[in-house]
Amino acid sequence: MKIRPEWMLPDLEAARKRTKLPSPRIDSFIIPEEAKWIGRNKKYYISTYGCQANERDSETLAGILDALGFERSMEPDHVDVILINTCAIRQNATDKVLGEIGNFKRFYYENKNLVIGVCGCMSQEEGFVENLLSKYPQVRLIFGTHNIQNLPEMLYSVIHEGKRVVEIYSKEGEVYENLPVHRFGKFKAWVNIMYGCDKFCTYCIVPYTRGKQRSRTMEQILDEVRELKEQGYKEITLLGQNVNAYGKDIDPNINFATLLEECAKIGIPRIRFTTSHPWDFSDDMIDVIAKYDNVMPFVHLPLQSGDSEILRMMGRRYTRESYMELFYKIKERIPNVSVSTDIIVGFPNETDDQFENTIKVMEECKFDNAFTFIFSARPGTPAARMKDSIDMETKSKRLARLNKVWNAYALEKNKAYEGRIVEVLVDGTSKKDDHVYSGYTDTNKLVNFTGENIEPGQFVKVRIKTGKTFSLDGEAI
Repeated sequence: MKIRPEWMLPDLEAARKRTKLPSPRIDSFIIPEEAKWIGRNKKYYISTYGCQANERDSETLAGILDALGFERSMEPDHVDVILINTCAIRQNATDKVLGEIGNFKRFYYENKNLVIGVCGCMSQEEGFVENLLSKYPQVRLIFGTHNIQNLPEMLYSVIHEGKRVVEIYSKEGEVYENLPVHRFGKFKAWVNIMYGCDKFCTYCIVPYTRGKQRSRTMEQILDEVRELKEQGYKEITLLGQNVNAYGKDIDPNINFATLLEECAKIGIPRIRFTTSHPWDFSDDMIDVIAKYDNVMPFVHLPLQSGDSEILRMMGRRYTRESYMELFYKIKERIPNVSVSTDIIVGFPNETDDQFENTIKVMEECKFDNAFTFIFSARPGTPAARMKDSIDMETKSKRLARLNKVWNAYALEKNKAYEGRIVEVLVDGTSKKDDHVYSGYTDTNKLVNFTGENIEPGQFVKVRIKTGKTFSLDGEAI
């Protein structure tokens, strides 16, 4: 298939570049005259994969579509626009996205005016876009992470000019403010505090797909938090690829601990943040978490490997010993804190002894929760070019063993909750039983509980009766 020269295709080499220039800041959002109301009497559906940052991006996509006159649908059939917001962290996510695009083909054959668009991190990958262009003609719109604000113009070109639009920028990126937003939750909200990442861990594609690390101003963030409080939101989560590095790109006197404390003073009942990199986790951050009751005693602290040599090969910038020192600081100085982690099994050439070092850290830390994965090579990253002597059977056995270990500790931690009374922010009824409610504790434990006349968004005292590996069961008091 011949690629039209006007298409803007991804370029990982360009996406790798970093300068010391300040990131441009754009504070206005204007819908072009010709694109206004192109969604009148039309519906849209958004499918989201990946992290909380993608969830927040989908809220912006929905806000823009609302502003164009579209109406949101919770199902993909009988709509006029389908957007698939993608994640590029692992290969299995790519496989799922391509499977969903294949399933949507029938909607396109039933309605040739249907716009199927693919956006997000996968769209920033060269091979993925080439695959879409050559094998998936039903995909008529492809854009990346840097130009969500251009959705009105892109949709106009597809709908009214009949073009297949491919518009992907491989660059450091800007900071956009005042974009429309359609909050999917009524009492929990995501708040972006920064975008991009400059860490360049050798296995990670995010610095290429999300661009340079760039922070929003503290004033803009705090204004958003105040607005959310006025609207009745009970919990916010501060978002960034590495929230600990907040502010380093705009002002040496501003840091995440300061921002976290100012957010806490606003008085939102619950504040969370994700994700933290151990390299930037400061003592001041620990002090702020410990000081304020509305900053939740929960820290997600990715380990990735318990072996210092593997960590060096990963480009993680800390050792096993420095990670453990930080872990114990957090446990000792933040009352009742729970800690979760990420671990990659089967990094290229990981030896049995190196894997055992990861097991030892797991046995020492006894994490409350862990997200464990087999190494997935992402094209364009240094780790993808490493020769790997480990077969998939060995990697799968290691993952199974690691999961068995951490599951046992998670069960032990949750069993310790039996008989205790916890405060739960109610999400709604349980996915498995309409007669049971569910929500989360301050330590991010999922609780399923019985009760009567309870509404989502309420804080409820729950007595825990049973601790399970992944959740707690109880009854409302």
